[in-house]
Amino acid sequence: MAAIQNNDGASRGHFGSRFGFIMAAAGSAVGVGNIWGFPTQAASNGGGAFLMVYMFLIFLLGYPMLVAELMVGRHGQTNPADAMAKLGRSPVTKMIGSLIGLASIICAAMIFSFYAVLSGWFVSNTLAPIATMVGADEVSRWLIDFSFSRNAVFTLVFALMCIYVIQKGVQDGIEKWSKRLMPLLFAILIASVIYILFQPGAMEGVSALFTVDFEKVMHPDVIIGALGQTFFSLSIGTGAMMIYGSYLKANENISKLAVHVTFMDTGVAFLAAMLILPAMYVAKHNGVTIFDGSGNLLSSDTLVFTVLPALFATMGAAEHIVAIIFFALMSVAALTSAMSVVEVPTSYIVDKTAMSRKKVTWIVGAALTALAMAVVSNFDFMFGFMIKLATEITQPLVCLGLAIFVGWLWHRNSLLTEIKGQDGADENGIFWKVWPLYVKFVCPALIIVLISTTL
Repeated sequence: MAAIQNNDGASRGHFGSRFGFIMAAAGSAVGVGNIWGFPTQAASNGGGAFLMVYMFLIFLLGYPMLVAELMVGRHGQTNPADAMAKLGRSPVTKMIGSLIGLASIICAAMIFSFYAVLSGWFVSNTLAPIATMVGADEVSRWLIDFSFSRNAVFTLVFALMCIYVIQKGVQDGIEKWSKRLMPLLFAILIASVIYILFQPGAMEGVSALFTVDFEKVMHPDVIIGALGQTFFSLSIGTGAMMIYGSYLKANENISKLAVHVTFMDTGVAFLAAMLILPAMYVAKHNGVTIFDGSGNLLSSDTLVFTVLPALFATMGAAEHIVAIIFFALMSVAALTSAMSVVEVPTSYIVDKTAMSRKKVTWIVGAALTALAMAVVSNFDFMFGFMIKLATEITQPLVCLGLAIFVGWLWHRNSLLTEIKGQDGADENGIFWKVWPLYVKFVCPALIIVLISTTL
């Protein structure tokens, strides 16, 4: 398939290698939600019971929807709005498809508005121990303490990091940095897990993770929590995977690539649980409070920014090194996800205008940073509001629209042509026989259940 030409005459980029795509797509999927959200969800919802339900649902819902989004993107070879419009069979359905695609772009922008603020905290907390080590205690306190100035500075710093990568394009920016950052993330995560497992109290956390209370497996809170974590874990509904799918070569086998991405995403979540839960119980062993007066686990932000630093403080000479490693891990995970979020609106404007990619990236980056700064300026109201609006309302509705369009409106002959073009894909095999019906009936039903629980 020939590369699509943008309005400025430049060829639409493609990933240079299968490994590059897997690292970029896994980087988009692997984010703060895996390393922060998944372990605390597991700790709050039955440990092993939550883990078992999550592992089941990630392939029941996450994987089929990931395949759908990648298929739409690769078929359309363009931004989410135009790719979704191509699935329509009439002017009305094309318009609706375009609106769904535009909603995914808006969702990506909303996610960046709070994600950049949160990610800035990780960057500042990475630098704080370094400041302490060189004797700059006042600077270290500023880097840790919640303040408008700290939030504004590091939101901007993190946004500039994203812009630097995205402006360089697919191969020289997203792919190159994903191939560097994702192996680094795995290395830091594995080293951290090995270290924490040898600390006193860690085995209590391991036991909490792997002990399955079968009475909780079918508990509504556990199922809903696992379904929500599954749904958001793979970046579905933000347009990111659709964009990355549009950068795939025509012969790539999407079902196999999606398996790699799903396993990597799940692997990071599992490793993160093997780090965070044992670390919590190590902190408990060292006298740090991890449960409130009612016996409930403390909130996620309290755990990451209060409990874990308190744990690090009990480690003597290793305190600052461990803190740097942990928050660097969080910063890398945040950057790999945020890159894909910024790419979504950037790709749309590059496709729609004659402006250069570099110019578009700076314009988009400035607009997204301004939105994030609005969150910083009105933190008490906007931070929680944007999280709810993006992740609990917009993202699920976009996914529902995606499932309906792929399942009900994508013309069968066009879909079969798309499948036949993939190396090693058998349109008469069991997977490609079942997948269209699964996306048509099962995925919308599961998504509706998820949406109904958040209303």
